[in-house]
Amino acid sequence: MEFELTPEQREIQAVARELATAEIEPYASEWDRAHGFPRELLDKLAEPGLLGVCVPEEHGGAGADFISYILVLEELSRADAGVGVTVAVHTSACTLPILAFGTDAQIAEFVPPLAHGEQIGCFALTEPGAGSDAGSLVTSASEVDEGWQVSGAKQWITNAAFGGPLILFARTDPGTRTARGVSAFIVDGSQIEITRTEEKLGLNSSVTNDIAIDTVVGRDRMIGELNHGFRIAMATLDGGRIGIAAQAVGIAQAAFDVARRYALERETFGHRIADYQAIQHKLANMSMEIDAARLLVLRAAWLKDEGRPHTEAGAKAKLFASEMARRQTAEAIQVLGGYGYTKEFPVERYYRDAKITEIYEGTSEIQRLVIARSILGRQELVATPSR
Repeated sequence: MEFELTPEQREIQAVARELATAEIEPYASEWDRAHGFPRELLDKLAEPGLLGVCVPEEHGGAGADFISYILVLEELSRADAGVGVTVAVHTSACTLPILAFGTDAQIAEFVPPLAHGEQIGCFALTEPGAGSDAGSLVTSASEVDEGWQVSGAKQWITNAAFGGPLILFARTDPGTRTARGVSAFIVDGSQIEITRTEEKLGLNSSVTNDIAIDTVVGRDRMIGELNHGFRIAMATLDGGRIGIAAQAVGIAQAAFDVARRYALERETFGHRIADYQAIQHKLANMSMEIDAARLLVLRAAWLKDEGRPHTEAGAKAKLFASEMARRQTAEAIQVLGGYGYTKEFPVERYYRDAKITEIYEGTSEIQRLVIARSILGRQELVATPSR
């Protein structure tokens, strides 16, 4: 059993870390306050191939494996989780599903611009009345002479404001109100209307929008088979959860790094607080849980790379990593004491950013259902929210 990264994986990780340290981390607090980062940052990420890490070279990507992509997400999220989720949605929820389920023509049209960062993609499943029960969505697609008339509204769509393509799910069988009868479409960003930009607790540098759609999309824009779109959504989320787990690990690692440095520098009663057993135990637990979460994430990513079932492994990684990140970012605040509660240090931002990892790409409650149904041998579809 091999626990070492390959030279290529280490090189990609180093590129991501160097870029994140130089171009993201110094500005993350500013972007948090400004509720956005400059579009030029995505061009800087695209230049070394970080927006298409695991996209094959023949389609414009770097041609690396899924583990390399996960390593990139951890490094970006360590610097700014909002940037991390922007890249995660762009890649896991838009580019990779087109590669996996799209036609040759769809792949040729959409994947290279996405991999090069010329367009930033997104994923539109969740609706105001369809979150964890995503199969109950009501956005409709009716067949017309020109293709499909798509009408409805979607909520909490990361990256919609960038104007790139969306993978959008709509009901093509009006006689159903379940996961069956849903199809997937590629929709141009110009075909939607942004109705709201969400104010969030954390991830403030990322953009989250509500959208409305009432337009005709061509017949060539359906992905996969008619009325089988929900399976595409679930397969997409299986991989996406691994990315969110990596994001959670990156956030927790950043919090640990700050807490450790502070403990080594801060003195009380004539001693560094790192000399006190209470602080040592906190840091030991943080380090242990971060390592455990990272191993779960890498195992799930390896299974995906190997083409093996990874639904259960991804759910375990996402569940453990997200709850760990929420716990350990809180502990980082505790180590810093009053300073941790202020914006003078970034741990309060890490704490706010960590919470959402327990909610999107499937809540912790949904992950427990996914795991339970897997270990008990039940094959029913589990609907999950996404972005």
